[in-house]
Amino acid sequence: MDLVIRNASLPDGRRDIDIAIEHGRIAALGPRLAVQAGREIDAQGDLVTPPFVDAHFHMDATLSYGLPRVNASGTLLEGIALWGELKPQLTQEALVERAMQYCDWAVARGLLAIRTHVDICDDRLLAVEALLEVRRRVAPYIDLQLVAFPQDGVLRNKNAFANLKRAIAMGVDVVGGIPHFERTMADGAESVRLLCEFAADKGLRVDMHCDESDDPMSRHIETLASETLRLGMQGMVAGSHLTSMHSMDNYYVSKLLPLMREAGVAAIANPLINITLQGRHDSYPKRRGMTRVPELLAAGVEVAFGHDCVMDPWYSLGSGDMLEVAHMGLHVAQMTGQDAMHQCFLAVTEAPARILGLEGYGIAPGRHADLVVLDAGSTVEAIRLRAGRRLVLRRGVVVSEAPAAVATLKLPGRPASTRFRLGRNEA
Repeated sequence: MDLVIRNASLPDGRRDIDIAIEHGRIAALGPRLAVQAGREIDAQGDLVTPPFVDAHFHMDATLSYGLPRVNASGTLLEGIALWGELKPQLTQEALVERAMQYCDWAVARGLLAIRTHVDICDDRLLAVEALLEVRRRVAPYIDLQLVAFPQDGVLRNKNAFANLKRAIAMGVDVVGGIPHFERTMADGAESVRLLCEFAADKGLRVDMHCDESDDPMSRHIETLASETLRLGMQGMVAGSHLTSMHSMDNYYVSKLLPLMREAGVAAIANPLINITLQGRHDSYPKRRGMTRVPELLAAGVEVAFGHDCVMDPWYSLGSGDMLEVAHMGLHVAQMTGQDAMHQCFLAVTEAPARILGLEGYGIAPGRHADLVVLDAGSTVEAIRLRAGRRLVLRRGVVVSEAPAAVATLKLPGRPASTRFRLGRNEA
């Protein structure tokens, strides 16, 4: 064997597990494996998990905060307007540089797969060219999936559909949309039909910004699910944000959830951004804005969490930490039961991996040896601590390494140099 990780805890609760790796894949898995390897790593009971997966991001805008100005109101609409001001100033070199810096952050955080939307409403398609180049460069260590995103509306912008077709021809992977941003509800529904038919014809996945609004009458997710069924695209389609569901009446939602389940349409919530941008027109009580995650899960709908933004026109914070995303999602959705907290961990690992259709993902013999050793003993503890990433492996090779978080205390009346791992409950 090339490598063996000893004494690992796994997300499913198994403990004292050894993971043997050969030729970039998991060769064997079990307690106390009788194998020899070129290198052994003692996980010391820490959690070993598949890598984090971000199902919804905007890498063309990341790390552009303050360009050309700061979003003074912090609102979604000012962010969209600001992005429109920035687009003419973009250069391919700057786009690549910022995206590559973010990818470095991602690897250090154990984030090895990202689905990023790329705006195709700039006729130059500079961002498309830049992210195709980034995808090529990071392919050895990150699975980067690109979505052709008509930020200004595929019908509202006269060149958007032609540009989207050009982007797909250039190698972009997924068809995007933004039906609630079209000029009318009818145009929004027509955009869903148009884009889904195009994707079905090309055999491509679909991921639409859908109903990112506080308006309970923004119901394009219904059209998206219906078109998915009509075109036989079950399992190929996701609706991102879906924040209007937070404000819909319960009777309508009781009809919508079974439709989404039947259509196999996944839901991607973006807790950090949804809680920040939604409810801005409310006084009090103020709506949370994030979609109905527990209800979607209970209905059998696949649910993932995305980071959405990091230091861009819409959000001035963020660091590429999907555990921060899970932590916020857990609190906003009030998912504080043990099983629910574990489900939030799956929403940044296994669930988005299925939505992206990642091949060879997971901890089982034959799967890619893409693994993260966390400074935590369980999935719930990982979220609680936003645990450090002791080791990150890609295809069995360590690509990032960091020491465990340890403090040395020198307190009056206490034994000298008391050392402990920060926040760990090791009783």
